[in-house]
Amino acid sequence: MAITGRAVALVALGIVVVVLSPAPGATFVLVNLLVVALICVDVWLAGQVRACTFARSGPTAARLGQPVPLVLTVANDGTRTVRARIRDGWPPSAGARPRVHRVTVPTGERRFLETTLNPTRRGDRMPVRITVRSLGPLGLAGRQGRHHCPWRVRVLPPFSSRRHLPAALARLREVEGEVAIRGGGAGSEFDSLREYVVGDDVRTIDWRATARHHGSVVVRTFRPERDRRVICVLDTGRTSAGRVGDVPRLDHALDAALLLTAVALRAGDRVGLVAHDSTSRISLPTSRDNGLLARMSDAMATLEPALVEADHAGMASAVLRNASRRALVVIFTELVPAVIEDGLLPALPTLTSRHTVLVAALRDPRLDELTAGHGDVHQVYAAAAAEQTLLRRRELTEALRRRGVEVVDVAPAHYAALVTDTYLMLKARGRL
Repeated sequence: MAITGRAVALVALGIVVVVLSPAPGATFVLVNLLVVALICVDVWLAGQVRACTFARSGPTAARLGQPVPLVLTVANDGTRTVRARIRDGWPPSAGARPRVHRVTVPTGERRFLETTLNPTRRGDRMPVRITVRSLGPLGLAGRQGRHHCPWRVRVLPPFSSRRHLPAALARLREVEGEVAIRGGGAGSEFDSLREYVVGDDVRTIDWRATARHHGSVVVRTFRPERDRRVICVLDTGRTSAGRVGDVPRLDHALDAALLLTAVALRAGDRVGLVAHDSTSRISLPTSRDNGLLARMSDAMATLEPALVEADHAGMASAVLRNASRRALVVIFTELVPAVIEDGLLPALPTLTSRHTVLVAALRDPRLDELTAGHGDVHQVYAAAAAEQTLLRRRELTEALRRRGVEVVDVAPAHYAALVTDTYLMLKARGRL
């Protein structure tokens, strides 16, 4: 049973009547009996909570930042009209609005309640319970109960770097055009034969094909290498939990990996995904079908940093299991001595002997801001500490490059775009 504010107001009115009455004792008893009787009648006339049935409909997945409209259907299978306040309980990170619905459902009918989710975090969001408070016709009291209507909304990574996709695809077309003009060479493969036109490089003439085509000269045409392999490796160890611009490093890496995947698929290459810390979290084999980007987003949605040291030897083993042929291995990690010197460098030889390796690190723009501060003693010390950190990052970058590793170390604003540009540069040079 549930009591409303009207019942409390009625009791307050009864107290006033008792105080003003010439016979307070008798009036007190009568007022109490009247209030109790009205509440009991109201509860008895209230619709049955257990007779209500619920069903949900709406999207089951959406990207972070997009509203998710859901519909909750309420059906009354009881014998009395249900005048209810329905609270559809979701976790706070789901951002459900409105939180409470007021609805009247006559017997044998149903109503549709709209709830909009505005999630603040990626991952799975599921409702907790539905609380129904069915009030009587007087609005003094009613019945209350709980229902469960399961549903799941998977909040995918936002893919905010999608805005760089047109520029990256334009750069890809430039690479393809450069290969077509240059002809055969690094980063290209045979495409087809065609007749010679004035201006073609004579070195592209196919003399055997020319001999078979009497009276016409045939040249070979080339295109950028396709069916190359790209493996995105996400370091989900403790350093990925650090925040840059109020966003975890791991989320920046997910965004960059999605952009790289979209461009590589358009270029005709195969893309795989490995997420690893002390153990393997995700392992998607290389593929180039149209549904790969959606599968990657779905797998990334529930990925969270683990507060453990990353096992880079196990990470290298996972990559070798995923890629039997030569591939570009893009490792999204952090440039700190504990990660690079103690973990990644000892594991690099097993990767660089078979693959091209790119380390993609995210630099906190706050470091550059601190180096410019010299106003007082505190700013000078902060600037010195920031310079020391940047110097250490440059030393680690050089150590990686001496071992044949490409390195990207840039602020979040250019992170995803520069990783993709580096992939296109390596593709143009035939290093995939």
